[in-house]
Amino acid sequence: MREFEYLRQKLKEKGYKLTPQRRAIIDIILETEGEHLSAEEIYDLVRQKCPDTGLATIYRNMQMFEEVGIVYKHNFDEVRSRYELNHHNEYHQHHHLICTSCNRVIEVEGDLLEQLESDIEKKYNFEINNHNVKFFGYCENCRK
Repeated sequence: MREFEYLRQKLKEKGYKLTPQRRAIIDIILETEGEHLSAEEIYDLVRQKCPDTGLATIYRNMQMFEEVGIVYKHNFDEVRSRYELNHHNEYHQHHHLICTSCNRVIEVEGDLLEQLESDIEKKYNFEINNHNVKFFGYCENCRK
């Protein structure tokens, strides 16, 4: 519930109201955390709660959620983008393993690049505030 309140407050700060459709989308994002759903997949799940919601509404709200900083939009070299909750206590995005056979996305725990970032900042006199790393290969199931 704490995460929902944070997201609601973030919307309010940017001047957006929490409509029933936005509430349903946020509920789905929270319920499916870690699954990296596409707009179409979010649409299918939201329609179960809010049958009158159209796909265009999902696209508009996901774009707005990205602009507000509620979600990250990922392109894992697929035809469609996937979305992930932006945790307010996460300094960097985490890394992802993407299976090139089944398109499964696995989150890598921890920041693997802290020392590399520090070295780059010193060498180039550059302040890094984020990075995005994707590893492509085959998941355990597809290797069998």
